[in-house]
Amino acid sequence: MMLLRTAINDLIPHQIRSLIVSKLKAFFSDHQRNNQVSLQINQSWDGQTNKLFQAAQEYLPARISHSFKSLKIGKIPKHKNVVVAVDGTQEVVDHFQDIKLTWKLIEETSNKDSGRDFPKMHSFEKLSFKLTFEERHRDVVMSKYISHVLSTYEAMQAEQKTIKIHSIGGRSWRKSDLTHPASFDSLALDPEQKKDIIGDLDRFLRRKELYKKVGKPWKRGYLLYGPPGTGKSSLIAAMANHLKFDVYDLELSSVYSNSDLMRALSETSNRSIIVIEDIDCNREVHVRSTSKAPSDSDSDSDYDRKHLKVKTGRFTLSGLLNYMDGLWSSGGEERIIIFTTNHRERIDPALLRPGRMDMHIHLSFLGGKAFRILASTYLGIEGHHPLFEQIDGLLDKLQVTPAVVAEQLMRNEDPQVALEELVKFLKQMDKESLL
Repeated sequence: MMLLRTAINDLIPHQIRSLIVSKLKAFFSDHQRNNQVSLQINQSWDGQTNKLFQAAQEYLPARISHSFKSLKIGKIPKHKNVVVAVDGTQEVVDHFQDIKLTWKLIEETSNKDSGRDFPKMHSFEKLSFKLTFEERHRDVVMSKYISHVLSTYEAMQAEQKTIKIHSIGGRSWRKSDLTHPASFDSLALDPEQKKDIIGDLDRFLRRKELYKKVGKPWKRGYLLYGPPGTGKSSLIAAMANHLKFDVYDLELSSVYSNSDLMRALSETSNRSIIVIEDIDCNREVHVRSTSKAPSDSDSDSDYDRKHLKVKTGRFTLSGLLNYMDGLWSSGGEERIIIFTTNHRERIDPALLRPGRMDMHIHLSFLGGKAFRILASTYLGIEGHHPLFEQIDGLLDKLQVTPAVVAEQLMRNEDPQVALEELVKFLKQMDKESLL
């Protein structure tokens, strides 16, 4: 090898040797590039935001290794933590089904003349991602990996989502952040009832394909009923926080016609909870006396509409029913509709049937099991306490709402003192009830 090397160096001029080496390098480099496929993902597409670009921005920081040398970081309002992003100086390597995929952020800066009158040049930054992988993996990347990036992004968005509450004002919705901290852990509900509600919500989320198969809109209706102060609003907030759904609070008193109702409801988004509170306060949905019972030939919907007063230009129960189970009900997906009332018996049965209000949730006065949750939440008492049995006995005799007991527990910071004062309060209530 030494003799051969000496012979080549002596017999072949330097210029020719350099030419041969460059040709060999180019050959192997071209061969390697021909086995690579590159996809460019621009920040915008036809003037609109490219969702795949947004997904890559959120997805890639979670794939950055500890050896990564260059990062962008920042603090965005309403984000709890510092946000991290990749820059254009390093590639990010991801692996999917034993496929190596390489991402690189491409940053281009272009200057634009603002016009003859204002010749000042403005700089615009164009961003895109370049995704590179081997040619033989093209089908898997296009059919599975891109979908994986998008679905991961959507899951991250749902987790980080700031839930909004919308209220109707005039002819438009006003929105603000839903800051209510209620969760199912803190709700003073019977544990079995709480388990049933969570199970029903989770089952609803899983059944998109079933709803599509049977030809039903992907929505579910709940009726929350019970005395004031039993936690209806807190339960709605807990459901919103559990599902990560926005809330639309619809005041029927601000709805003057069926067309107003349809317009307002058509502006609600998917993955949302539509709340109609105190439904019994609207006389259009009260029980109606009819002299004729439904005949066998009448369908439920026919009977509903024959015996409801239809007032032209006014909001009516039939308009609400059309949204809940008519053609208008298909105007959105993944919707929860919640009605609240203090008096279920006042509501027209046409509104209470399954398919409209699928699950009726009775929120009643405080019992012993639910009180344990209040004691844990407000006083930090876990397990048993000597005063619990006495309190349970008093709660069984009285009709006390969770709101009243919670207020009593907040009056003292010392758990022992708080429970002793609660016993005195309940005994006084019991004494007054006997008078």
